[in-house]
Parts: sequence; C-alpha cells; structure tokens
Amino acid sequence: MDATQHSLDWKKTALLVIDMQNDFILPGGPMQVAGGASIVPAVKESVALAREKGALIVWVVREHDAYGRDVELFRRPLYGEGKEKPTTKGTRGAELAGGLAIQEGDYKLVKTRFSAFFATNLDNLLQSAGITSLVVVGCR
Repeated sequence: MDATQHSLDWKKTALLVIDMQNDFILPGGPMQVAGGASIVPAVKESVALAREKGALIVWVVREHDAYGRDVELFRRPLYGEGKEKPTTKGTRGAELAGGLAIQEGDYKLVKTRFSAFFATNLDNLLQSAGITSLVVVGCR
C-alpha cells in the first residue's frame, strides 16, 4: 500500500515533533543537526495539517538544568562553568526554532534522554488520549 492509499484516523493520531529547538537547528548551535534548518518549513506544514485535521500535537523537547545534573554522563562536561549548556531550560537555545510554536491543546513533553519514551509519560499520554497512530517529524 502506498502513502496515497493509506488514510489516518486523525482523531486517533498524534504528531510527534522532535527536538525542533534552536540549539539543534540554528547554524553554529552547540547541538546543531546538519540540515536541521532546511526542514523547518516542512515541519510547519506538518503541524498546520495535523492541527487542521484534529490530531494531537506533541512537542518533544530537551530542557536541562543549568548545572547539567539531569543530562547523560557523557554530556555533563558541556555544562561546566563557562560552557554552552545546550538546551538549558529558559534559554534561547531551548526555544522552538523558526517560528514554531506550541498552541493551546498541544502537549509539551520534556525529555532528558535520547528517547521520548524513556523515563517520560509519553506512553501514558498516548494511551489515555486513545492514540493508535503516530506521525513523527523533527531532527533527532
């Protein structure tokens, strides 16, 4: 079956928007993902379509303590005195990139590890909302 033949029940679908934050997207960002800036328009379109169709939009973001106490051990050196401290809560680097914005009815899921499912309430959120399909966009 090709994508044009597949139809989603949008009311049972969640759009997961992964790591679309300045520190991952902006050129020179401490966690810059190659090509990240180029996908911002497509992510905006995906979010707009999902909103129009009534899907649950889940913004999966990293937000860390300024001291790096909640990051993986191998990342802790990035949070020392005078370091860049990527995706620290409340900083420009942790903000959504390129005009992307969380709106009323969206859900913001903060993760401190690579996976949105590890040590988060994502599974519970999806089950309680009756979600049976996922669409994933983003840069990590």
